[in-house]
Parts: sequence; structure tokens; C-alpha cells
Amino acid sequence: MKRQIVLGMLILVLTVNAGCWNRRELNEIAIGVAMGFDKSGDKYRITSQVVDPGEVAAKEGGTGHTPVITYHATADTLFEALRKMTTMSPRKIYSSHVRMVVIGEELARDGIERFLDFLTRDHELRADYFFVVAKGTTAENVLKTFTSLDKIPANELFDSLKTSEKAWAPTSSVTLHDLISDLVSKGKHPVLTGLKVKGSQKTGESKENVERIDTPTRLQYSGLGVFKKDKLIGWLNEEESKGYNYVMGNVRSTVGDVRCPQGGKVVMEIIRSKVDRKGKVTNGKPEVDVDIRLEANVGEVECRNLDLTQTSTINELEEKSEQIIKEFIEKTIKKAQKKYKADIFGFGEAIRRADPHFWRTVEKTWDQEFVELPVNIKIDHKIRRTGTVGQSFLKALEE
Repeated sequence: MKRQIVLGMLILVLTVNAGCWNRRELNEIAIGVAMGFDKSGDKYRITSQVVDPGEVAAKEGGTGHTPVITYHATADTLFEALRKMTTMSPRKIYSSHVRMVVIGEELARDGIERFLDFLTRDHELRADYFFVVAKGTTAENVLKTFTSLDKIPANELFDSLKTSEKAWAPTSSVTLHDLISDLVSKGKHPVLTGLKVKGSQKTGESKENVERIDTPTRLQYSGLGVFKKDKLIGWLNEEESKGYNYVMGNVRSTVGDVRCPQGGKVVMEIIRSKVDRKGKVTNGKPEVDVDIRLEANVGEVECRNLDLTQTSTINELEEKSEQIIKEFIEKTIKKAQKKYKADIFGFGEAIRRADPHFWRTVEKTWDQEFVELPVNIKIDHKIRRTGTVGQSFLKALEE
């Protein structure tokens, strides 16, 4: 009996301690931090941005090598292309630390569903990386560009997208889960942030790019790409991208301005936003109400004859701001309806929640219904603080 108990305990201990059977040593792997996907004729081309750990960890000058290396491979399928990289890389590329996935614009317009299947099946990949579209260029060109503030370009792109989304609003961080959810939804099409190479591509690929105070070539986020199903069909400009994020409730903070009658502007910082999107069906016709509540602070005043201590002045600024925001939101919705005929706002999902029976009758033809969908925008804009001064000193300069 004792032998059986001891044998059972040994089996249990061996089972519990079997967690390292598939371990990998750091000196046996190459850590990938970004992946790029492009078309190459009828084949796929993958670019992997890999960290040089010795150069990144070096305290004094390092070896002079670049902090990251890019490997490329072309094949009929993505999995084959990734494995083909081992013919160039001395180590197998480990993808658990990927932070950015960049899709070339040509591939995005052709369709992204097939390579997304590859990403969802790979057990090494986590799902917390961001997707962006290389605007007017290839993913390979983006990942070969040196960045200045962070040695690892993928980290700078990741942090820049998060910061821009929080402070400016025309960008949107989309993870694998978000993208798949929008793709399979019958009532919403995806959007992805665009990323362009600003400046000379040749200069951006050399270390010279980060050896100047004013970096000649930069990577810059630029607008949102509109998808219909899995294909990129066009772009929203900066103002329209901000309008999209207002409707979606993604605006945490941003800046806008109101023109003064005598010239100049009042610039306001949005500090909070809350959005309610409600669908309804009236007399057999779908309709959506979008109620947006905003709170803002006055951040800059260029107007000479503006007294912010007066309630009437504050009320006038709030009304003008409401009208401005409402106009560019309506412009964004109209562009999605008339030009792209793609419900990127999830209004179909709002109708489905409001009236599931009606939704089943229009689900297959929702894009046609969306084109004529009435969308009622209501903005409630409140100014909370005006800064440390009431009247600007600019008025005193005229006296």
C-alpha cells in the first residue's frame, strides 16, 4: 500500500513539473516585434522586424549595428513564407512579442481574410498587438524605416498610436479580436488607422535618419482606412476620422476651435465624452439616434474682445462648438453612406439590438438600407473651465 502511495506521489510530482518540456533558450530564438504583410504578384511577402538584443542592451555606444534587423520571405502561403525566413535568419523567429502588424495597401485592397486565419491559428502570437495599413506604400518599407525616440521602431509605433488615440482622436487602435469581430459582424464594417512614410524612403532606411535633430523621414499616422468586408475601399481624412471616433465613443481627449467674429479663434480641449447610440424602427423604417455629451476646457484665446467671465459668452461658444462638431460628424456619416456604402459605425448592430425581428428581414441587404438610414445627431457641449484668466491680455494691447 505504501509503495502505491509513493508511486502515486511521484507521478503527481512529475506531472506538475513537466511545464518546461518545450522551453526555448534566449540564445536560440530571434525576438520578432513587428510583422508586415504585402502582396508580391500572386504570392505573399512577409517582413519580420527582429530585435538585436546586444545592441539594444548596450550601455555605451554598442557595436554600431542597427538595433533591429528585418527579414523577408515570399511564398504561396504565409506560413511557408515565415518558415522560409530560417534560410536567412540564424535563429527561428519567435513571435510572442509582436506589437504591430502592418498591412500593405495593395494587400489590404485585395483582401485580408486569408492572412488573418493564419494569425488566429498561431499559438505563439498574442492578440494584443495593433493593426495598421501602410498608406500609399508597402509594409516592408514601413518596417525598414528608422525611428528616433525609441531604438525599436515597433515600440515607437505602438506607443505613438496609443498616445495619438488618447490625445488627438483621428486614430484608432485595433487589435486582432476587434478586427475579427467587425469582419464577422453583419452590422458593422472594420476601419484601420493608416500609416505613411513621410519623407525619403531611402533616407529613412539609413542610420543617418536618426542622427539629425530634425529627422528627415518619419512614420506618421494618417486617417482611417474604410473596409467593406475584408477589403480596403477608401480613406477618411483627419476631420472625418475624428468624426468617426466621436460617433463610436472613442474620443478621450482632443482639441477643436471656434472662430471669433472679429478674427482669431478660441481653442478648446475635450476632456470627457460619452455617447449613446440607439436604433429604432418606426413604421417599418430603421432610424438611429446618436446622443453625444462633451465636456471641455478653454485652452487658448486669440480673440481680443471676448469676455469669458460672462455666461452669455460661454453659452455662445458651446452652441458654436455643438454646430461645428455636428456638421463634420454628419459629413463623415454621409461619406460612409453615399461614397463607400459601408456601415463602419455599427448602426446595423444598434438596429439588431432594438428590433431583432426587423433585423432578420434586412440583415442580408443592410448595406443598401444603410445608404438611406436617417441618423439623428444631438450634441451637448459644456465648457467646464476657462483657465486662470477671464479676459485675455490681448484686449489691453488695443487700449
